[in-house]
Amino acid sequence: MHGSAEPTRHRKATRGVERDVEQTLSHLRTLDAPARRPQPSGPLTLEDLYRQHRMRLVRLAILLVDEPATAEDVVQEAFTGLHRNWGKLRDAAAAVSYLRTAVVNGSRSVLRRRKTARDYVPPHAVNARSAESLAMLSTEHQAVVHALSKLPPRQREVLVLRYYGGLSEAEISEAAGISRGTVKSTASRALDALQRAMNDGRRSVPR
Repeated sequence: MHGSAEPTRHRKATRGVERDVEQTLSHLRTLDAPARRPQPSGPLTLEDLYRQHRMRLVRLAILLVDEPATAEDVVQEAFTGLHRNWGKLRDAAAAVSYLRTAVVNGSRSVLRRRKTARDYVPPHAVNARSAESLAMLSTEHQAVVHALSKLPPRQREVLVLRYYGGLSEAEISEAAGISRGTVKSTASRALDALQRAMNDGRRSVPR
């Protein structure tokens, strides 16, 4: 009896943390949405893409590398690469896909360099983030963002792309350069790890 109850409790806990991360990152995505502007009448330009997508790409990078200044650099480099490859892209969707992949790869490079830097001191998770929209999150949502920063990079990528980026498994597979099966298994492990990180965070809060 006890053995059959344990998997049920685990599934409920996983569904609970999945709901928490989905609500938090969806809310953050809404806060980061650009102001509505009239749609350009002519072909979409690089400037249009910059105006429409820059803020969310910066937030995506912040969620992956934890530092706003570094995230800005990653996104700027992604747009520089887009400018170099502008003539090779089919349409706006291909351009946005290029930018997402470039931000993920740029963030990975930052984390690799950081791992080898002996004198690197990780920033405080809250102070390191863009204050404007994070300050508008509830304490519970901020706890989710903090727990995300504790995950291994690949697990964090998958959850951030899924729930902040709003991407499908196929789109995450393309952006992260991994198979759809790996996306699914990584997401499952990430939710388990996030649940543990959130539980550890609750236990560490003074009562």
